[in-house]
Amino acid sequence: MNSKPGTAEIRRPTASGERLKKRYAAERRFRLYGLCSILAAGLMLVFLVGSIAGTGWSAFLQTYVKLSITFDAEYLDPAGTGDPEQLQNADYGALMKKNLRDNFPEVTGRSDKRKLYNFVSPNAGYVLRNMVIADPSLAGRTLDLWVKASDDVDMLAKGYVDRGEAEGNRRVSDTELGWYDKLDGADRVETRFNTDFFVNADSREPEEAGILGAVTGSALTLLITLLLSFPVGVMAAVYLEEFAPKNNWTDLIEVNINNLAAVPSIVFGLLGLAMFLNFFGFPRSAPLVGGMVLALMTLPTIIIAARSALKAVPPSIREAALGLGASPLQVVTHHVLPLAMPGILTGTIIGMAQALGETAPLLMIGMIAFIVDIPGGFADPATVLPVQIYLWADSPERAFVERTSAAIMVLLAFLIFMNFVAVLLRRKFERRW
Repeated sequence: MNSKPGTAEIRRPTASGERLKKRYAAERRFRLYGLCSILAAGLMLVFLVGSIAGTGWSAFLQTYVKLSITFDAEYLDPAGTGDPEQLQNADYGALMKKNLRDNFPEVTGRSDKRKLYNFVSPNAGYVLRNMVIADPSLAGRTLDLWVKASDDVDMLAKGYVDRGEAEGNRRVSDTELGWYDKLDGADRVETRFNTDFFVNADSREPEEAGILGAVTGSALTLLITLLLSFPVGVMAAVYLEEFAPKNNWTDLIEVNINNLAAVPSIVFGLLGLAMFLNFFGFPRSAPLVGGMVLALMTLPTIIIAARSALKAVPPSIREAALGLGASPLQVVTHHVLPLAMPGILTGTIIGMAQALGETAPLLMIGMIAFIVDIPGGFADPATVLPVQIYLWADSPERAFVERTSAAIMVLLAFLIFMNFVAVLLRRKFERRW
C-alpha cells in the first residue's frame, strides 16, 4: 500500500500460520520452565524443612525411668544433726549409685556397675540434692521417683538404636538393653515433654542441654544491634537523600555503602576483633561486642532500605510542605520520614533477621565459648543461637543431632516471626497516593 507523502509507512509483521504457532509454543515453554523452577524450589524447601523437622521433633521429648530411691541418712547426715549445710554438701552422687545398685542387685561386676551408673543422667544426684534441700524430712525415706535417663538410653527409647546391629557397633550393650526391657516391662519407662530444652542453658550432657542461654544471648545481642544500627542508619539515609549535596564525595560514599552490603560477614568479625577487643579492650564473648559487630554489618542494609523508602515518597509532598512555609527539617521530620517509616521498619527487621542468623562474625570475637550460665547483662559471657547450633552440630553424641535440628527449628520460628512482623508493619502503616 502506498503511503501518503510526508508520512512513514507502518510495517506490520506477518504473524500467522507456522510463525504464530512457534511463538505460542515458545510462550508455553517459557511458562513451563518458570513453573518447573518454582516447583523445584518448593520441593527443595519442603525437603529441607521436612528433614530438619523429622530429625528434631524427638528433641522435644525426654525419657524418664522410675526407680526406687532411698534417701539413706548415712549418706545425707551421718551425725543426725539436721544441719542444712551438711545436707547440701552430702555425696548425692554416691547416694544415686547405691540406689542404682539396689534397684539392680544382680549387677556385681565392675564393668557392669560402670554401665549401670551411666544408665541415668549424671545430674540425677543434683535432682536428689534439690529435693532434700527443699524438704529435709526426706532423709531416711524411700520413694519411687522418675529420673531422667542418660542420652544413650533416651536414644534407645526413641528407636534410634538398632537392636539387630552387632553389640560392638552400637552404644547400648546387650546388658543395658536387658535393664531397659526390664524397666519397660514393669511400666517404669516414660516419655515426657522436654521442658528442660527450653529452660536450661548449654551442658555437656545432651539430656540436660537447653537453648535458654543462647536465646537470651541472641536477644541481648540483637537489642544492642538495633539500638546502634537503627538511629545511625536512618540518620545517614536521611542526610544522604534529603540534605547531602550531589557531588563526587557523596557518590563515593554511596558506592562504598553499597559495597559494604556485599562484604562477607566474617570481615566485620575481624574488624570487631581488632577494634573492640584488641584496641578498646571490651570483654570477650559479650553480647555488647557481638551487638556492635552485627550493627556494623547491618548498617548498610538499613541505610539502603531507608533511602529506597525515602525515595518512594512523592516529591509533591515535599513541595507542598515547602510551599506552606515549612523548613527543610520540618518537611523531613513531619512529612517525609513518617510516610517512609513503614519501608524503613521493614528493611530494619529484615536486617535484624539477617543478624539473628549470623555466626561467622561472632566466632571471631569469642562467642563460640562453652557457656553454661544464662547471661544476666550485656557484659556477661554469652553465646547466640546460631553459634549454639554450630557447637551442637560438632558434638559426637547422637543425642546432640536431634537437639541441633530442634534448635534450627526454633531459629527458623524466630526468623518467620520477624518477617511476619515486617509484613504486618508494612500493611498497617503503608500509605498509597
